[in-house]
Parts: sequence; structure tokens; C-alpha cells
Amino acid sequence: MREQTRTIPIVFVLVVDPVGLGFAQSLARPGGNITGFSGYDAPMMGKWLQLLKKVAPRISRVAVIFNPDTAPYAPLFNREIEAAAPSLGMTVKLAPVHDDATIEEAIASQGREPGGSLLTLPDSFNATHRDAIIAAASRLSLPLMGLIDIFPRAGALMSYGIDPVDLYAQAASYIDRILKGASPADLPVQQPTKFSLVINLKTARALGLTVPPSMLDLADEVIE
Repeated sequence: MREQTRTIPIVFVLVVDPVGLGFAQSLARPGGNITGFSGYDAPMMGKWLQLLKKVAPRISRVAVIFNPDTAPYAPLFNREIEAAAPSLGMTVKLAPVHDDATIEEAIASQGREPGGSLLTLPDSFNATHRDAIIAAASRLSLPLMGLIDIFPRAGALMSYGIDPVDLYAQAASYIDRILKGASPADLPVQQPTKFSLVINLKTARALGLTVPPSMLDLADEVIE
């Protein structure tokens, strides 16, 4: 859309790293015809590892599952995850996948030694292949954290992510303001403020994990 017009206003939703991708000059002042609501920011990526470690304290390794073809923002995510891991006593293995066979291979590799776990990036490929990812993780008793709630609902250990419905609702307010004369160049890019923690207690028990009561209190949804 940006290649088609530099004048017609564009409001995006769920774009990761809009400044890095060249959609905005800065978050505070986009400066062009594009503004909107980003999907994730850097501090949240470390939060994923912290939550996973709280529920599964014995883990020392995490494999990050992503498809580079459908997750162009993966380098940003992976850098932040790798930066956060040492303070939690964890090492990170990047596991790019493209089909069910490479999913099986990546997860089997993580399961060959103790202390392994899995993290799936918010990727359309991962979402559509979640059953294969969850099945492989279950066979090898690996804690799996997804970043969208469809993962724990399908059998993963947990998820912590943004509320996309809320972001789309907020985007409508920007469209309204633009139609009333506001310029996208002056409307700051907004970052998410509403997050959801979902824990699958049944999966935790199957993995021999005890979820701390404090985590259950924080959870927006507990699946039993």
C-alpha cells in the first residue's frame, strides 16, 4: 500500500517495528501518510521467557520456532529474546521451519537433552501449523509457550500476548479522526497496552509442573 500512494492516509494494525520497516519516521511523529497500532515491543519479548521460566523453573534452553518467510520481523524478536536469556540462565536456539518435517526436526533436536523448552513467534505459519507443533512438543514433554491464545487452547502450556480485537477497535478511532481532518503524520503510532495471559493447567500437570498461585492469579484464563 505504501508503494501505491504517499498521500492517501493509511492506518495499520499489528505491524511489528513500524519505524524499522520504514512505515514511520518515529513513533511519536510518523511524518507521512501512514500511522497506526504496532503489535509488540522489545520489553515484551523478555517477558515471554520470564513467564516460561516461572512455570517451568528447571528449563535452561529454549528453541524459538518461526518461519522466516512469514515472519519478516523475526530478527528483531530473536535479538531481544537472545539478549534476555542469559539473565534467566537460559540459552537460545533459533529454529527456522518451513513445513511439518522441519517442525519435527527442530523440536526433536530440542528434546534430546534435558532442560529444553519451546517458544513460537506470532507467525501465521505457526498459527496454522499449531497442531503439529503442539503434538511434537507433547510427545517429548517440552513446555511450549505460544504468543497467541489459540496455542494453550489447543494444548500448549501457556500464552502471553496482545489483544488484537482491542487494537482494531482503537484503530477505528484513528480513522474517525483522519476523516474529520487529522493528519496521519501527527497521530503517534500506538503500542499495545492490553495483554492476556492464558495457562493450560491440564498441560502443566501432564508435564509435571506446578503453576505458582501468583501466576494463576495473574492469568486472564486458566484452562482445566
